[in-house]
Amino acid sequence: MNGALAWVGLVARVVTGGVWIVAGALKITHPDTSINAVRAYQLLPSSVAEAVGIALPAIELVVGLALVLGVFARGAALLSALLFIAFIIGISSVWARGIEIDCGCFGGGGVKTGAASAYPWEIVRDTALLLASLLVAAVRRTRLSLDSVLFDRRHDDVAEGAL
Repeated sequence: MNGALAWVGLVARVVTGGVWIVAGALKITHPDTSINAVRAYQLLPSSVAEAVGIALPAIELVVGLALVLGVFARGAALLSALLFIAFIIGISSVWARGIEIDCGCFGGGGVKTGAASAYPWEIVRDTALLLASLLVAAVRRTRLSLDSVLFDRRHDDVAEGAL
């Protein structure tokens, strides 16, 4: 069972990491659009929204690369989970307040008529990715990860045996 879980963890790690890489790459060269997307949620003061809009694409890229490469995967997966929780809250918030925006998840963002019909799908997608992130965080090591090369597995086996 442990071997199968490591392979499922690999799929979860690579899919979630790939999503982060695409999302970050599509926004990193368009900071104004990213800032406008964050502001559209109307949850943060303007100056904070600007800082988040600038930093978020870079954070997404770093988290995505860490997950795909499997380096510091547990920490990256936990950060990924926190980001997905924030996005689920943000989308739920605009939906509850009747605000129609493009989520800005993969670029774009801002007011968009008819966007509310996409909110359930966006919440389901982010929830699935949240669960995948939590799975990666829960699995000690996944297959084909740099963590397995960088950090000697024997130390993990000894620590687990001691518990």
